[in-house]
Amino acid sequence: MTTVGFIGSGMIGGTVARLSVAAGYHVVMSNSRGPDTLAGLVDQLGPLARAASGERAAAEGDLVVVTIPLRAYESVPAGPLAGQLVIDTCNYYPPRDGQIAELDSGALTSSELLQRHLAGAHLVKAFNNIYYRHLLALSRPAGAGDRSFLPIAGDDADAKAQAGAFLDAIGWGVVDAGKLAESWRQEPGTPVYGAPYGPYTDPAGTPAGEAAIRAALAQAAR
Repeated sequence: MTTVGFIGSGMIGGTVARLSVAAGYHVVMSNSRGPDTLAGLVDQLGPLARAASGERAAAEGDLVVVTIPLRAYESVPAGPLAGQLVIDTCNYYPPRDGQIAELDSGALTSSELLQRHLAGAHLVKAFNNIYYRHLLALSRPAGAGDRSFLPIAGDDADAKAQAGAFLDAIGWGVVDAGKLAESWRQEPGTPVYGAPYGPYTDPAGTPAGEAAIRAALAQAAR
């Protein structure tokens, strides 16, 4: 059975983990404060979940979800992730992360910054454009008429295919949003960020099909 490692266990990470165990995946959770602080979350997730260090989560995951404040990107262990599929959920919020010149200038996207740090990994951007409550509430099985879609971006076609299969298994369709250099189209402030899935005040969310996500991506402008 595939194991999903989590570097970070906040709202998005915890929600992806919840969807993962519901789909039958094992999960290894980690955070910056140590495994003991994750006992409550692991109990909620059930017998397919356990807590470990970030190094162990990176080493033991067949795929790894990096879901941390972007300012901490250099803390992600690069060595164990060489050759691995890494799903990047991170967003750049300057009031929280501080100013990062290469992102402010548009020289890099936040995912390109993380990919540079994880030079041996195969990075795919996903889950960064949706409110965590909507991520949970709008999950639907393949073939459902009201299935929602998420954009994904990456430079490796095989990695994107693997990431798409994972998202499919946990209840989401995918729209290929291009390479990491184009992932700004799904960053904060763009039409596909949050809005297609309804207001944050409605935890049930609004289903957003493939056409809606493609249209939102096409409307993005710098």
